[in-house]
Amino acid sequence: MAHRIAIATTDAELAACYPVMAQLRPHVTCDDFVPLVRHLGTVAGLAMAYLDDDGVRAVAGLRISEWLAGGKYLEIEDLVTADGERSRGYGSALFDWIIDHARTNGCRQVRLVSHVRRVDAHRFYIRKGMTLEGNYFSIDT
Repeated sequence: MAHRIAIATTDAELAACYPVMAQLRPHVTCDDFVPLVRHLGTVAGLAMAYLDDDGVRAVAGLRISEWLAGGKYLEIEDLVTADGERSRGYGSALFDWIIDHARTNGCRQVRLVSHVRRVDAHRFYIRKGMTLEGNYFSIDT
């Protein structure tokens, strides 16, 4: 598969990620996407990785952080492959690139949170070697 994977650094690259990310996050408008990603990059370290194969086919929001309990880690905030492009290896290639990116940046672990109803995504993550380590709790304020 001839493709390119990179971190989006320009507004044009971020804008090209929007149609794919919007499939997972439809509440974010096209006009708000680039400024929001830029803001989250500044305040929370969010970066947008993308796989380009004659167009953006898969996108992942990620950030590198550190916890007292577990050390440095990379968290995948979102990972989505374009509708009509699933099961073609794009998501798998992007995931593998993220693992390499984490290693290159000295991360001990790659983590993510996935909604309990995303069963297909859970099967994908388990096939990729991830393990379920805990429960995620929340409360609206």
